[in-house]
Amino acid sequence: MGHRLTQISTRTGDDGTTGLGDGTRVSKDHLRVAAMGDVDELNSNLGVLLAEPLPEDVRHLLVRIQHELFNLGGELSIPGYELLKADAVVGLDQALADHNAHLPRLQEFILPAGTRSAAIAHVCRTIARRAERSLVGLAAREPVRDLARQYLNRLSDLLFVLARVLNRANLDGLGGDDVYWRSERLLQSQA
Repeated sequence: MGHRLTQISTRTGDDGTTGLGDGTRVSKDHLRVAAMGDVDELNSNLGVLLAEPLPEDVRHLLVRIQHELFNLGGELSIPGYELLKADAVVGLDQALADHNAHLPRLQEFILPAGTRSAAIAHVCRTIARRAERSLVGLAAREPVRDLARQYLNRLSDLLFVLARVLNRANLDGLGGDDVYWRSERLLQSQA
C-alpha cells in the first residue's frame, strides 16, 4: 500500500490536484476522487449514527462496516489494489437476512423518518446509493472490481432495513414503527 500521511496540511493540493495511494496525481474532480469522497462521506455519517443510542448488535455491525468502508476507500485510492474481501458482501447479506426476519412486511413505501437514529440511517442509505453511482461512473472509464459496487448496493439495502429496526427499537422514544407514505391506495385500504 502507498505511504501514509504523516502530516495533514501538505499544500500539495493547492493546484487542484490530489495524490492517490500509488503516488499518481489526479484532478480533485476526477471520478475516482469523487467515489473516494462519497465512500468517506458515508463512513463519516455512519460515525454520526454511531453517536446515537443503538442496540448493541447494530452498533457492532456498523463498526465492522466502517472498517470495511475504510478498506473500500483504500482500494479506490490505489488503482488495481484489492483490499475489500468477498466475505464483506457475505456478511452484509447475512445481516440483511437476520434483521429482515424480524420485520413485518411493508404495506407501502415508507418515509425516511421516525427516530433520529432511523432518519440518520436513511441519510446513510442515500449516500451509499450515491457512492454506488459514483463507482458505476468510474467503472465505465477505469477498471473497478464488481465487489466494490456489490458491497455498496447491499449496504444501502441493509441501511434501509436498519432504519426500520431502529424505529422499532425506539431508543429515543420518538418512533416505534415505520412512517408510511400516505398514498391513495393505503388510505383507501384503511377506509
